Amino acid sequence: MKKIDTWHQLMSLAFMFLATSTVYAQQPALQYFRSNDKAGLNVFETSKKDTVIFEGIKVRVGGDFAIQFQGLSQSNDLVGDTLVDLSSNFNLPTANLNIDVQLADGVRMHLRNYLSSRNHNEGWVKGGYLQVDKLDFIQEGFLSGFMEIATLRFGMDEINYGDTHFRRSDNARALFNPFVGNYIMDAFTTEPFAELTLQKSGLIGVIGLSNGRLNQDPISGDDGIAFFAKLGYDNQVSDDLRLRLTGSVYSSSDKSTSDYLYNGDRAGARYYSVLEGINDARVSAFLPRLNPGFGYQTAFQINPFVKFRGLEFFGVFEVANNGDDAIGGGYTQLGAEAIYRFGSTEQLYVGGRYNAVDGESSDATPSVDINRLNIGGGWYMTKNVLAKLEYVSQKNDGDGFNGSKFQGAEFDGIVVEAVISF
Repeated sequence: MKKIDTWHQLMSLAFMFLATSTVYAQQPALQYFRSNDKAGLNVFETSKKDTVIFEGIKVRVGGDFAIQFQGLSQSNDLVGDTLVDLSSNFNLPTANLNIDVQLADGVRMHLRNYLSSRNHNEGWVKGGYLQVDKLDFIQEGFLSGFMEIATLRFGMDEINYGDTHFRRSDNARALFNPFVGNYIMDAFTTEPFAELTLQKSGLIGVIGLSNGRLNQDPISGDDGIAFFAKLGYDNQVSDDLRLRLTGSVYSSSDKSTSDYLYNGDRAGARYYSVLEGINDARVSAFLPRLNPGFGYQTAFQINPFVKFRGLEFFGVFEVANNGDDAIGGGYTQLGAEAIYRFGSTEQLYVGGRYNAVDGESSDATPSVDINRLNIGGGWYMTKNVLAKLEYVSQKNDGDGFNGSKFQGAEFDGIVVEAVISF
């Protein structure tokens, strides 16, 4: 009965979202803000352009709703094919509640709540942060020259490592992801952090610190620190051409007992029940991702982004290495997206994504190889409503999977997703 009750609650929420969208035009404009609709597409770090006049505290309440119809099949190479049979049906819908508050001139708060996710049916807080783009609350004009290029963020939320987290589906907020699934090695984590971003003449610099922890507990013995940084260039070269290239690094210390960089999304993965074995004692909500599982690690990610008129390319080159040299191990990820957007407002798009990961969990273990292909398209029916259709195919290979349910495992099929964000 729990799933049925949850379904009724979420359908009621969907009607609430639709009703709320009728008054969307009354949503207040916030400073230095990434819009949660189509206007936020291909926005990475928030702009330093001061285009909104501060007129007092403003509260913006928004939300996200997503549901998929999944038609996938799967198999592996073990005798009897030990993966569960999949049927074509709807997945449990997901929903977010977003609260953004303009607290002072150049000071904004963000809070995201997961009302329902694959990994949790109940509502809970994903995280939030305080963003500071002006220091006038200290004294009018305080460090104004520096703050014209600087942004400070503090909170318990996703850190700015790499560019893939700007394009991924964050539970129900799937409006910026041209496909249904996220990357196989999904660099996304919510941790307590402090972060400084500098932007000037297209140049971008980010530096930040975290304690590397997803679940906070002040017990001695887990005193690790995680450092992350980004350098890049992002410029609208002409009306037709935009170029962006960034490189990011992440490094956690050996005083950490665990590292959540690739294991920090508590909402769950986007393809349901894939790679689930018929004899599994516990069903994972996070397959088909690959989590390196290193206690501490060093990772870097390089992301080129090019948009020429309606044609768009986004790339990923990423390496994650075990920080424990005595054990060793590491993984490499490649990703390439080619999207063509068309229509009077580029409301339609078609494209494809190739994603591959290979590596080993230690120097003593054999390697694994995972390849995924997505081909699909979408239609922004309004700036708040997106419908997607994709074909996805994934294959697992490598001696490191031998003897497990992942040996020769593969899945493919069609997934349809509907998204509402405001």
